[in-house]
Amino acid sequence: MRNLFKSVPVKSSEITPKSIYFSRRDFIKTAGVLAGSAALAACAPEVTEESQTQVPTTSGYADETGNAANTYEEITNYNNYYEFSTNKEAVASLAESFTPAPWTVEVYGMVNKPRTFGIEDLLKLFPQEDRIYRLRCVEAWSMVIPWQGFPIASLLAVVEPTSNAKYLRFETVYRPEEMKGQSSPFYPWPYNEGLRIDEAMNDLAILATGLYGEPMPNQNGAPIRLVVPWKYGFKSIKSIVKIELTDKQPDTLWNLLAPNEYGFYANVNPNVNHPRWSQASERRIGEFNRRETLLFNGYAEQVADLYKDLDLQLNY
Repeated sequence: MRNLFKSVPVKSSEITPKSIYFSRRDFIKTAGVLAGSAALAACAPEVTEESQTQVPTTSGYADETGNAANTYEEITNYNNYYEFSTNKEAVASLAESFTPAPWTVEVYGMVNKPRTFGIEDLLKLFPQEDRIYRLRCVEAWSMVIPWQGFPIASLLAVVEPTSNAKYLRFETVYRPEEMKGQSSPFYPWPYNEGLRIDEAMNDLAILATGLYGEPMPNQNGAPIRLVVPWKYGFKSIKSIVKIELTDKQPDTLWNLLAPNEYGFYANVNPNVNHPRWSQASERRIGEFNRRETLLFNGYAEQVADLYKDLDLQLNY
């Protein structure tokens, strides 16, 4: 039986239809709180007259600790996606013209059965599961997001990694004509990320294809992205086109740019500060106050054994 502690179990049949959860009345009940949060916190999404007709309810969506999911409006209008912009509030509009179809993901390297999957193949081959996960950004803000996707382990079972495979290297699409941020010379495009194979095989690690019961929005990494909730958000690479199995630890974009600030593992750890700020607490988008950050973002029970032989101070 699959371990359900990883997130709140939600059947697909219980997902609220979009036409229902886009409810103006529910928004009005919470608009005052959200507006106040936005006024006090510089990073909080702005509440506008236009957004009042677009914000979904969070009724029925909570993580296993009882934290309510952030609204669709918050999740889709506050995005770190440097391929489009370094301005979080600008990403949604800049990503509107991005074309996530047709789409393929090539899985290759140290596998017995290399294969290129169309996004439709992935949706057909692997049952989409509902996972409500906390997202903790390295910048010390956080959200709770109801994802849809499938375990990376299911994909690896199809391609059959060889015994020499130790890591997965993920690569984002490179389309500077659509993703204007990729014209910046300050970043080693395309975006690359990596996991150890045992991390990728953990049941929490998924390839997400949607959120709130809808296909993945462009600004959140359409049509498919990585989600590893015990790591800082920059590890969860978006718009994946390549997955390589390798025996060498892959270079990753942020680790290449600033290895003293962004380690390969990037596990959420309140005891290891970023050189420029504390990681002991975080601000949940839409809330007034800060909250304590939990080791491994609160998923220690499921992932701590992966790092029992590592010094978490050195292997940050």
